[in-house]
Amino acid sequence: MKKSMKMKWLTVFATLSLALTACSSSDTSSTDKGGEKDSSKGKDEKVTLTYARGKDVTQGTTKMVEAFEKSHPNIKINFKQMPADTGQQHDQYITAFNAKSSEIDVIDMDVIWPAEFAQADYVLPLDRFIQADHIDLNGYNQGALAASQFNGKQWALPKFIDAGLLFYRKDLVKDSDVPKTWDDLLKQAKALKGKGGTKFGYIMQAKQYEGLVCNAVEFVSAYGGQFINEKNEVTVNSPQTIKGLKKLVEVAKSSVVPGNVTTFTEIESDQAFIEGQTPFLRNWPYEYASANDKEKSKIAGKVGIAPLPAGDKGSGAALGGWMAGINKNSKHPKEAWEFLKFMAGPEGQKIDAIYGGHAPTILSLYNDQDVIKANPTFADKGFQDGLKAAVSRPVAPNYPEISEIIQIHVSKAIAGQETVEQAVQNMEKEMKAKLKS
Repeated sequence: MKKSMKMKWLTVFATLSLALTACSSSDTSSTDKGGEKDSSKGKDEKVTLTYARGKDVTQGTTKMVEAFEKSHPNIKINFKQMPADTGQQHDQYITAFNAKSSEIDVIDMDVIWPAEFAQADYVLPLDRFIQADHIDLNGYNQGALAASQFNGKQWALPKFIDAGLLFYRKDLVKDSDVPKTWDDLLKQAKALKGKGGTKFGYIMQAKQYEGLVCNAVEFVSAYGGQFINEKNEVTVNSPQTIKGLKKLVEVAKSSVVPGNVTTFTEIESDQAFIEGQTPFLRNWPYEYASANDKEKSKIAGKVGIAPLPAGDKGSGAALGGWMAGINKNSKHPKEAWEFLKFMAGPEGQKIDAIYGGHAPTILSLYNDQDVIKANPTFADKGFQDGLKAAVSRPVAPNYPEISEIIQIHVSKAIAGQETVEQAVQNMEKEMKAKLKS
């Protein structure tokens, strides 16, 4: 008994001391061997959570954590900075979770990770927390929300969003004349090629890499197709998907794009646009700031934003961005949920939008004057409409393998090595085999 009392007082002393700032959640939980039960022993007990995400070069994370700790004085956040490279982040999480480590409580996830992490039993389903706290998920961007769902459950909450957008030169294209469909785009791109110092009519990302998958998703969704549906069924071999991919191939092989478009990533695309080489560009939201940088851009002040052109079923924009989830082995799941709920909720996203410059996934924040003042672009109707068209990439527990299949066969279709019909048949066969393995 004396020994246990001594340990108890040492724990209290450690909690009150400045040395706590160096403690991780695993340190805190090592004295709480009861797991979740111990995380709610009393209102005065202080709990330390470890939150992991990639390097944040803005003040967004710091300001958000400060606000959370102020409103939750019994919960301290230990920020664990992960590598900036998302692949390295992913691998470090896998290593920790396979070892059933409880060191990290809350993690940021790329939009393509939730299904993989859910299938591997790395993260907690959030449904019971969401229902208990009556969280209205209708207020979120539905494309971002869909990317955090798998097998009918919610595994994360989206924090901020990226989506493919159409950028155009306002000195060459009137706002009222921005192409609404892919056929309109091709027509205008052909007419404008060579004008205003341009060399091309349209720029896209067609190299065999993840960017090509994003472009493919946009064309396919615009015509009502899918690669994999919400039931985790392979649906790539459909008339709608075929039509969308045929339009992609038509654009990629047309005279309006560079002859070496199959070498273009975001880097080459941005460079061509800021040098004034094209009236139209498909890229991510950051392009607006890049193209308006007077020190490097020849078209600064002449940049417009619009949703990507539509197909038969409207506009589709490949979803990017990040979301947050809870480590299944966290010793403090209730407190982890409180932090996640704050961070991915209206207050946390507002702070991140103002200080981090990230586009919120909560739609009401686009009407918040503090957010608009900090990010005038967010008030642009073209920007907002483009984000609303966001659709997730195929949700699959082995997404990297699915992505590689899409990259290979779309590239072959562009190169004329396969017809689009042959490409979708091959994708169907290979995707089914991968999802079964």
